[in-house]
Amino acid sequence: MKVIFIKDLKGQGKKNEIKTVKDGYAQNFLIKNGYAVVCNDQNLAALKRKEREEERLDQENRKEAILMKEKLEKLSLVFQVKTGDHDKVFGSISSKQIKEELEKKGFQIDKKAISKETLASLGYHNVPVVLYKDIVATLKVQLVK
Repeated sequence: MKVIFIKDLKGQGKKNEIKTVKDGYAQNFLIKNGYAVVCNDQNLAALKRKEREEERLDQENRKEAILMKEKLEKLSLVFQVKTGDHDKVFGSISSKQIKEELEKKGFQIDKKAISKETLASLGYHNVPVVLYKDIVATLKVQLVK
């Protein structure tokens, strides 16, 4: 029996994948537990519509990420830090602080998207920010006394 997986099932199939499995397995496990539906014309048409919608959303999100990347790369954040002897920085600047500064400037970016490294030296630093799957912006951050 041909089935369309509607959820990922480890070792069996991924979401939106079409596979041929034994009838009993399909009826008694996959369909019964909501992992798959029977592959028929109606379900195939629904799958195609869903794939087109996901593709459209992917394109929209990609365009938004590219626009945000352009804005972020023009931006430069400046953090005033306390220093000790020989310009040794007390503490460091974390991704949380960078996120908060970006929010003040009108950007809504998840803290997890910002590089996890902490900035602990004076000067300019390039911080990678993941905006979408393969779109990464480089944010300029400066630490000054």
